[in-house]
Amino acid sequence: MNTSDTLQRLAAVIESRRGGDPNLSYVARLLAKGNDAILKKIGEEATEVVMAGKDGERQKIVAEMADLWFHCLVALAHHGLSPADVLVELDRREGLSGLEEFALRRAQQREHEGKKP
Repeated sequence: MNTSDTLQRLAAVIESRRGGDPNLSYVARLLAKGNDAILKKIGEEATEVVMAGKDGERQKIVAEMADLWFHCLVALAHHGLSPADVLVELDRREGLSGLEEFALRRAQQREHEGKKP
């Protein structure tokens, strides 16, 4: 078993909850509330990851990160994306230094802004 298998299985469970009864499923409720509610939850979970990191408690960091990843998977599902889409992007970046990736994105942004009317 690898990490992408775990993410794919969890994504499948999340997808199976789409359109479900919001009174019986947290995921169905969150998806029914829409993008803003999902993004708000991601923000809350990201803050909890930061606080856990500041505390330095390993198990707390892992638990909060799991919550954050879960809610990010809900966001992906909401937008019709999957963990595989993210893994493809990570594979694309493999071997590219973070500084090179950042410079490339800045250049692409400048190019995009230059094409605006």
